Amino acid sequence: LCLFRPTGSPYQPAIEALESHPEKKFYNVSNLGGAKYDTLPYSIRVLFESSVRNCDGFLVKETDAMNILDWKTKQNRVEVPFCPARVVLQDFTGIPAMVDFAAMREAVRNAGGDPVKVNPACPADLTVDHSLQIDFSKCAIQNAPNPGGGEQKPLARLSPLKPPLRKPPPCRGHSSCRGSCGAGEAGRSSGPFSAQIENTPILCPFHLQPVPEPETVLKNQEMEFGRNRERLQFFKWSSKVFENISIIPPETGTAHQVNLEYLSRVVFDVKNFLHPDSVVGTDSHTTMVNGLGILGWGVGGIETEAVMLGMPLTLTLPEVVGCELTGTVSPFATSIDIVLSITKHLRQADVAGKFVEFFGNGVSQLSIADRTTIANMCPEYGAILSFFPVDNVTLKHLKHAGFDKAKLEVTEAYLKAVKLFRNDESSSREPEYSQVVQVSLSSIIPYVSGPKRSQDRVAVNNMKSDFQACLNEKSGVKGFQIAAEKQNDVVPVQYEGNEYKLSHGCVVIAAVISCTNNCNPSVMLAAGLLAKKAVEAGLVVKPYIRTSLSPGSGMVTHYLSSSGVLPYLSKLGFEVVGYGCSTCVGNTAPLPEAIRNAIKQGDIIACGVLSGTKNFEGCLCDCVRANYLASPPLVVAYAIAGTVQIDFDTEPLGTGSNGKSIYLRDIWPTRQELHTVEEECVISSMFKELKEKMEKGNKRWNLLEAPESTLFPWDLKSTYIRCPSFFDKLAKEAVPPQAVENAHVLLFLGDSVTTDHISPAGSIARSSAAAKYLTSKGLTPREFNSYGARRGNDAVMTRGTFANIKLLNKFIGKPAPKTVHFPSGQTLDVFEAAELYQKEGIPVIILAGKKYGLGSSRDWAAKGPFLLGVKAVLAESYEKVHRSQLIGIGIAPLQFHPGENPSTLGLTGREQFSILFPPDLSPRMTLDIKTSTGKVFSVIALFENNMEITLYKNGGSLKFVARRFL
Repeated sequence: LCLFRPTGSPYQPAIEALESHPEKKFYNVSNLGGAKYDTLPYSIRVLFESSVRNCDGFLVKETDAMNILDWKTKQNRVEVPFCPARVVLQDFTGIPAMVDFAAMREAVRNAGGDPVKVNPACPADLTVDHSLQIDFSKCAIQNAPNPGGGEQKPLARLSPLKPPLRKPPPCRGHSSCRGSCGAGEAGRSSGPFSAQIENTPILCPFHLQPVPEPETVLKNQEMEFGRNRERLQFFKWSSKVFENISIIPPETGTAHQVNLEYLSRVVFDVKNFLHPDSVVGTDSHTTMVNGLGILGWGVGGIETEAVMLGMPLTLTLPEVVGCELTGTVSPFATSIDIVLSITKHLRQADVAGKFVEFFGNGVSQLSIADRTTIANMCPEYGAILSFFPVDNVTLKHLKHAGFDKAKLEVTEAYLKAVKLFRNDESSSREPEYSQVVQVSLSSIIPYVSGPKRSQDRVAVNNMKSDFQACLNEKSGVKGFQIAAEKQNDVVPVQYEGNEYKLSHGCVVIAAVISCTNNCNPSVMLAAGLLAKKAVEAGLVVKPYIRTSLSPGSGMVTHYLSSSGVLPYLSKLGFEVVGYGCSTCVGNTAPLPEAIRNAIKQGDIIACGVLSGTKNFEGCLCDCVRANYLASPPLVVAYAIAGTVQIDFDTEPLGTGSNGKSIYLRDIWPTRQELHTVEEECVISSMFKELKEKMEKGNKRWNLLEAPESTLFPWDLKSTYIRCPSFFDKLAKEAVPPQAVENAHVLLFLGDSVTTDHISPAGSIARSSAAAKYLTSKGLTPREFNSYGARRGNDAVMTRGTFANIKLLNKFIGKPAPKTVHFPSGQTLDVFEAAELYQKEGIPVIILAGKKYGLGSSRDWAAKGPFLLGVKAVLAESYEKVHRSQLIGIGIAPLQFHPGENPSTLGLTGREQFSILFPPDLSPRMTLDIKTSTGKVFSVIALFENNMEITLYKNGGSLKFVARRFL
C-alpha cells in the first residue's frame, strides 16, 4: 500500500528484531498498548497491528490506532480503517475488478503515464470457481436447459453413458497393486475434446502418480471451458501482465477452499518484515480461514477493488462475542453437528454484525478441520467472522500442511512476541469480551437442519416424527399443510423399466458438495467408509435419485481415492462431478421427467439432502420443497434409505445381499476407524502435491492462448469483455465538482430500496434492455447467459441496472423496471430513458426514501447508476456501505434533513433540480437545492470525512488512484 504512504508509519520506533531470528523485523504492538493490549480480544489485536503498521496520517491516522486500542470503550461508537494483507476474489466479482484495472492502464497511457505501473497495490488471488454447471452426472449427459447460454452443438456428438460399474483400471504409478488401491476410475470421456483435457488428478496413494479421472469431471470441464472461453482468456492475460495478482484456473477448487489450502500464510514475511496474515474476499465463505487464526471475512466487489487499489476498508469497531467451549465431544457427533449446534447458540445470542472469538478448554479438542468448518458457517448465524486464535493445534496442522521447520519457528516466535498465540496451559487471563456465550460440547448429538431454514435443527432420532409434524403444520417456515387423508399417498412411477413408489419424504436429490465439508477429512471419509460398508452389505441407491459428489478441491478427491472409498461412493451414484460451486448455488440438473411429473401429480413433498449451507425452499429444484442440511455420511444414509421418514434406531436402511435387514448402526464407521484412515491418508505429502498441482494448472488452461501485451486488445465485437467508460477524459489534475444544473429525476423511489433492486443479477429477461443489446449483437436468447457471467461488459450491466421487475417507481405506480422520460413524456425502460437524457445533455438524479441501498454489497449497484448518468442521490437515509460506494464511484449522496422528505417539501419529482457544490466542500455540509418551480430547500452532503471528499472531488476512487500514476 506504499502508493499513498511515502513517509512510513509514525510508529516506526516500535519496530524490533525477532529475538530468535534477528534478521526478521516487526512492529511490537504489545509494547505500545501495555495492559490495555493484554485485555483486547485476539481479533482486535490484529486490527490494531494493521493500523499501526499502515498509519500514514492520511488514510490511517494515529487516532484510528488509539481508538482500536481503546476498544473496550469505543466499540460500536467509532469507525476505523483496516488494511488487509491480501485479497481473494472469485470470478464473478473478480472480472469487473480486473476489467477496471485493464481500463485504468488504457486511461493512464492515454493521459501520458506509464501503464506498466498500474497494478494491484495489495496482493490478490482470483479463483475461477463460479462457472461450473452440472451438465453431466453419473457419467450421463443430463437433459438440462442451458442457463449459461453459448453454443451446445458438440453435445450432439456425445452419447449418453450408463453409470460405470466396471472394475477401475489399475494405477499407472506401479504394477504391484494391480488396481487394488482403488485409485483408478473407469471410463475416460468419449467426447471430441477429451484427449486435450487434463483435470485435477486422482493420485495413487502409494506413488502419488495421476490416474485417469472420471469422465463426468472431464465432460463438465469441457463444457465449462467452452462456455467461458472469452472470460478465461481475459483472466489468462491478466495473470501474465499484472503484478500482485495470481489467477487460480478452473477446476482447481472453490475460492474459500483454495484460500485455506494454498494461499494462507498465517504470518506474512515480506523482505524479512513480519506481520499477521489477514484477508478480505468476495465470497461469503472467506471466513473459513478464521479457523487457521487468520482474520478474514467476505465483502462486496467494490470494497475488494478499493483494497486492491491501495485503500483501507472502513468498519465500525465491532463488538466481540466470546464463545467459550467446554466439555468433551461425543464420539458420534461430527463437525457438522458441532457447527449446527454452535449456529443455534450464536443465533440466539444475536451476534449479527459482530466478531465471534472462541476460547475455553474445549477449543483444543477441535481439529483445524473442525474449526474451519465452524468458521465457514459464519454467514448462517450472521457474524462478521468467527476467530480461532493460533495455538499448538494450528502449528501441528501447519507442519503437516508443508510449512518447513524454519518457517514454523518464525511463525511461532512472532505470534508469541505480539501476543497473538493462544496457550491453554499458560496462566495468562483470557481477553475481555463484549459478552460471553457458553457451549457444552458434551451436549451435542447428531442433527440435520430443515426443511426450509438452516437454523431449524432436527435431532436425527426425531427426524421421522418431525417431518410428519411438518406435513401437518400450516404453510410457513416449516409446515407444508398436507391434508391428513393425503399424507399416506403413494404415486407409482416407471423409471428405466422398473416401477418405484414415491411418497411424502422421498429423497430425490442427495448431494455431497463442497462448502462446509471439503476441509474436514473426517466427515468426508465417514461418508466414504459408510458407502464402502453399504456396498459390501449389498445396499443400493435407487437410480432416480440425483446423486452427486462435488468435493471442492483435489485434496478431498485425493484422500477419498487414497483411502480406497471413492469407487464405493461411485457405485452408489456419488461420483465426482467437478470442483466448484454446484448444487448449493442451484447448478444441479433437473430431475428425470417421469419423477418430476409424479411429484407434481401427487403433490408429493419430495426431499433433497445435501451437505452444504443453503436449504431454502426450491433452492435445489422447483419441485423439491423440503431440503435438509446433513453431514456427508447422513446424506449417503438417507440416499440409501430413499426417504427421510425413517427412524434409524428401529428401522432398517434396506435388505442386504444375505437377505438380512441392514441398520445404520451396522455400517456407521467408528471414530477409531476414521482416526486410522485419517492418519494413513491425510498426510503432509498430500498438501505438497496439491500445491504443485495448483501452480502447474491443468492442460486445458495451460494451452489456452492469451495476449501478452501491456494493454488488453479489446475486441469491439465482444459481448463479455468491454472497456468501461469510468476513465473517460481522465486528466492529471482533478476538476472541481461541477454544479448539477436542471437535472431531471430518473427514478422516484420509496423506502428500503435494496441493492438487489438496483444491481443486475440473475438471468437476462428476453424483453429487457440488455436482451435487446445482445440480440443486436447476433445472440439468441439461449446464448444470453446471465448478468453474473457478463459482469465484464459495462454495456450489458448498465442496461441491467434498475431492471428488477419488482422495482417500484412512483412515476409508474406499479412494480416494473420503467420510468418516464419527461421531455418527451414517454414511458421507457430505465436504461432507454437515461440514454435519452445523456444524448440531450441533461443530468439526472434519484429521489429515494429511507434506507436506500439496503442489503448485500453489490459493486454494480453504484457503478450502474454512475454509467446511467446519475449525478446525485437524494434520500432520507442510506445503508452506510452503499453510501460509501456511491462516493467511491463519484455519485454525491445527499440526505434530507430529519423530518423532511419529498412529501413534506411538496416535491413531485417532475421538477428539475439544480445543486451547487462549493470548492470548500466539507463533511456534512448543508447545500441548497433549487427547483424549476422556484422552491429552494437545503440538504446534507453526506460525506463523513475529508478522505471521502477527496475521493468525490477526484470523480471516485478509480480516478483518484489512476491520477497517482500520472
